[in-house]
Amino acid sequence: MTRDWSQTRAHFIGIGGSGMSGIARIMAARGASVSGSDIHDSSSLKGLRSLGITVHVGHNADNVGDANLVIRSSAIPPENPELLVAKSRDIEIVERAEALAALMIGKRSVAIAGTHGKTTTTSMLTVALQHCGFDPSFSIGATVRNSGTNAHHGSGDTFIVEADESDGSFTAYKPLGAIVTNIELDHVDNFKNLDEINKIFRDFVKTIQAGGFIVLCADDPGTQSLINELRASSDSPLNILTYGEDSLADVKLDRIVVGPKSASARVVMKGRVLGEMELSITGRHNILNAAGALAAAHALGANPLDVIAGLKLFTGARRRFEIKGVVNGITVIDDYGHHPTEIRATLETARIYAGSGRVFAVFQPHRYSRTQAFSSDFAKALSAADHTYLLEVYAASEQPIAGVTSSLIASKMDKSQVSYEPSMPVVVDAVSRMATSGDLIITLGAGDVSALGPLIIHNLESSNAHS
Repeated sequence: MTRDWSQTRAHFIGIGGSGMSGIARIMAARGASVSGSDIHDSSSLKGLRSLGITVHVGHNADNVGDANLVIRSSAIPPENPELLVAKSRDIEIVERAEALAALMIGKRSVAIAGTHGKTTTTSMLTVALQHCGFDPSFSIGATVRNSGTNAHHGSGDTFIVEADESDGSFTAYKPLGAIVTNIELDHVDNFKNLDEINKIFRDFVKTIQAGGFIVLCADDPGTQSLINELRASSDSPLNILTYGEDSLADVKLDRIVVGPKSASARVVMKGRVLGEMELSITGRHNILNAAGALAAAHALGANPLDVIAGLKLFTGARRRFEIKGVVNGITVIDDYGHHPTEIRATLETARIYAGSGRVFAVFQPHRYSRTQAFSSDFAKALSAADHTYLLEVYAASEQPIAGVTSSLIASKMDKSQVSYEPSMPVVVDAVSRMATSGDLIITLGAGDVSALGPLIIHNLESSNAHS
């Protein structure tokens, strides 16, 4: 049932998060009266205020006001005063995914899932469809540089969403179509093993509307088994599309070229050569992401050649290999990578970008459980950098695990290649002094390590001024 948003007074607890702020934007654009609160002020809250949304810093029972719908972030604890007063008044309370699912009703929706590449693929599909004249609604877990926002209420009949598998809530969306980029073990705080991850992705696929479509990467072992299962099921109501370098892929890539600031490949769609797909961002993984976006856009009825032209316009998403600045020939980049597979792909890209220069990584592990599960994999992935500075683990919402610190990763690396240094100011100073013209410094992680980029740039500028 479609809700009358003009009669909705929605209050968001934890409105500053990337997913929550996006839903708040769309709800307000649909005519709802929107308010929200968050523990800290931020640029995200500033953006919401500019739209006329009432935002409170700090949580207080009075913030709920006359709301008839409360949306809670998964990070909000049961004892939150706003949540308690909403329960005491019998106000309807929904999780973030349920709120987004309600906004998707009546639209041709596509949900982009996968362990890696969700944000970039969702952003690529959105920008390509905009170029094709679709004006889709979208909700993405990061700001798209092309539009400067993470969410938009479009005039078209399509709705593109990033589907986060971390807590399994993406089964609420029931989309017309979906992309699954890859399937690997992650979120070990919620899932014990790969079998549990596989199950939640299969549960997600079952929620796609009958007669809809699913786009899967043919090159990934995790999605290959899903492709085989779906094709073996004679009663599958879905149109199955695959992409990748695999010779049997529906959208097949070959002649891949990855340059310092761009990437390209020849595209063959169902046996027909479409021509060259060029991207304005680098990374072999991004060529794959673009192929997934192309397959989904085609399933929605977009002209493939127009989609390819639109993909070239995509300039990236915030915190995805984002160039923060270049000082005295030293490039400073920030990236959200927090899983070994992501770090491996990102450092491979950084190596191409740096050319003959050196690559210095500043890595902040995200969550104790992930650090414990993947310490050896992190050590191996980070060894692709010339030198890595390891900050202490960013806890997120976790309690510490005895014996689990970043030193666990450092102990498995060549001592000449790693410095375990919990002090951020010390790392900023050390990496700034180590780098010379032609080198690349990359800050990696899903925590607050992104704040170091501007500080490193300031340090480099200061040392340049004094030299």
